[in-house]
Amino acid sequence: MLAAMPPSSPNPQDRGEAHIRDRVRERGDACPGALRLHRADDGSLARLRLPTGVLTHRQVLALADAADRLGDGHLSLTSRGNVELRGLGEGCGLGLVDLLRDAGLLPSERHERVRNMVVSPLAGAGVQAWAARLDELLCAEDWTPELSGRFLFAVDDGRGDVAGLAADVTLIAEPAGTGLVRVGRTTHRVSSADAPRAALAAAGAFLAAARAAGTGAWRVRELPAGQDVDVDGHLRRAGVAAEPVPDAAFPTCPPPAPGTAGDGMLSVLARLGRVTTAQFRALLPAGEVRVTPWRGFVLPGFTDPAAARERLRALDGAGFITRTDSPWIGVTACTGRPGCAKSLSDVRADARPREGALPVHWSGCARRCGHPQGAWTDMVATGEGAYQPTVQGPTK
Repeated sequence: MLAAMPPSSPNPQDRGEAHIRDRVRERGDACPGALRLHRADDGSLARLRLPTGVLTHRQVLALADAADRLGDGHLSLTSRGNVELRGLGEGCGLGLVDLLRDAGLLPSERHERVRNMVVSPLAGAGVQAWAARLDELLCAEDWTPELSGRFLFAVDDGRGDVAGLAADVTLIAEPAGTGLVRVGRTTHRVSSADAPRAALAAAGAFLAAARAAGTGAWRVRELPAGQDVDVDGHLRRAGVAAEPVPDAAFPTCPPPAPGTAGDGMLSVLARLGRVTTAQFRALLPAGEVRVTPWRGFVLPGFTDPAAARERLRALDGAGFITRTDSPWIGVTACTGRPGCAKSLSDVRADARPREGALPVHWSGCARRCGHPQGAWTDMVATGEGAYQPTVQGPTK
């Protein structure tokens, strides 16, 4: 039986990386990718970046085949909209690389770990084009592989759904055909045509600041307090005309709820962020499948309400969360046992439906891998089947 210790009082502390400001990081970035595999207790793990969040019909089938042939028959979704393959066997690396390259999922082997991007999943063609162009620019530069595999871009269509995901560089579309580029607390307004180049220049400004600091910072919020990021200078050198916006107000919006998301799109969530290959294939047929940073999928192209309802019923039968009243919405978990040697329990088996108002994250150890942003109920394993519940993050 699941055992839980009594809840502690709210403890709004930062479980992110801001603590690195006070020390010098001495090790390199070991963040896994599609080429640099991570050795876990259940085999190797490959993490595939999807900069636009979009998979074609062919790419969905290719990833499902990879999970069946090389992995454990499942795909995991991350809070950055990445897809992970687990349980990979020895010597599968070359086969995986060939499969990903043939499917168009590996345009540059040298840059594959820095293609970190979250994009508003309901965005139209303009913002999708921003993301695709930014990815092209990232892959075309010799210096961008110096970015950490944890450095994150966000491309928001103006509704504010991904603008609050603590990205290092955020692009936000504006109705007037302009865009805001935000780095830390600095914001500039640029033309829509210049937005991808502005985001790239902002990343270059961070790298320059990180070198000057000498602390090994991987992310903007890890820079020492008071460390300047010369965004203006890098924008000028990139030929981007920019207007500082010192008091910019940013939109906020919750993620798309399960069900009909508007504009002919369907939204579904994967329970605990993990799907079988059969579930993954059940997303087809589809012109495209959009992977969201909330461990779900968006399917465009359902303008007929009857067809949308029929497809949602089928996806519900396949095991996806398709209804707004599901108690599993907002419940997340790390890998836990048997995949992670540091985990004290099998958190995916222990996880329970949500009862309170806050999101709930189940962790096998104090690292709290994959925890949500904002405030959440924190269930940390203290032993086999035993958990210490607390409230983390800002509560007001």
